[in-house]
Amino acid sequence: MSDQSFVPDDDSYTLNEFLDKNAEDPRENDLFELENPYTLEVNLPSGGRVKAKSGSMVAYVGNLKFKREGILEGGIRKALAKQFSGEGQSIMNVSGQGRLYLADKGKRVQVIRLQGEEIVVNGNDLLAMEDGMDYDVTMMRRMSGLLSGGLFNIRITGSGFIAITTHYTPLVLSVEPGEPIFTDPNATVAWSGGLEPTVKTDVNLGTFFGRSSGETIQLQFQGRGWVLIQPYEEVYFQAG
Repeated sequence: MSDQSFVPDDDSYTLNEFLDKNAEDPRENDLFELENPYTLEVNLPSGGRVKAKSGSMVAYVGNLKFKREGILEGGIRKALAKQFSGEGQSIMNVSGQGRLYLADKGKRVQVIRLQGEEIVVNGNDLLAMEDGMDYDVTMMRRMSGLLSGGLFNIRITGSGFIAITTHYTPLVLSVEPGEPIFTDPNATVAWSGGLEPTVKTDVNLGTFFGRSSGETIQLQFQGRGWVLIQPYEEVYFQAG
């Protein structure tokens, strides 16, 4: 046994030290700022607007108004997708002037600034996006016959801030021509707009593990781009 004594880290603070350590940073003034790895601060100027996940507001300062996005906003195609996916109930419009703080069940927040690119995000993992960006609710091909719920994603294009959430630290996988990547749908967070995933089922895995195994249904990405995955299987749908 080692003669060295174990000295634990000192995680105790005086009240003032604790308040200073966890206080917001007043120097931050970008539209989207991370206050900590799990909390997003949105700085809305006078007349500002932002779209956020319903239920994600944890605090705000100023004069802000919250309105759930209507099922018919965005056109007929979006309305139909929202009606069957429930995405229309998960988005709220925030307007006014002030500071808005968003979080989602302790998940890590990732802030991305798009500059004309296109990204597809799992609808459950989109925390917020800058107003004025073009978005569409899409469904993965052949998925509706295999799964119930969790079928829809949000395709976002344009320039501006978006914020997505992940369980723990995400991993980016590069997709190269001739080298397809297969992912678990429950661990897939986002991917580049040029990729169109297809659904692959593995009957042998289903027989080995049982029908409830998530590995029987996989997403296959081919072409050139990237896929963002998280080290966690977030169960928001069940295999049929």
